Amino acid sequence: MSYLMYALLLLSLLCLLRVLIGPTIWDRILGFNLFSAIFILIILLYTVTENQSYLIDVALVYTLLGFISIVFITRFLQKKGDI
Repeated sequence: MSYLMYALLLLSLLCLLRVLIGPTIWDRILGFNLFSAIFILIILLYTVTENQSYLIDVALVYTLLGFISIVFITRFLQKKGDI
């Protein structure tokens, strides 16, 4: 594993910490969105280092699901208020 992979893992843990102790729901949503972006970067970095091309499809699907879930969560919170 490269140093970049370790740095991304550390950043993802910090994002999860923001999700767990975020003072507002918007901080938690932002932390989740950043965590999913870092997780996608980790998948793509692993794909390049290990030459596993099928993981690009996994990263693409995870990206689309993350985007759609964030859109639905923010629309729900705008219409109904806090969770």
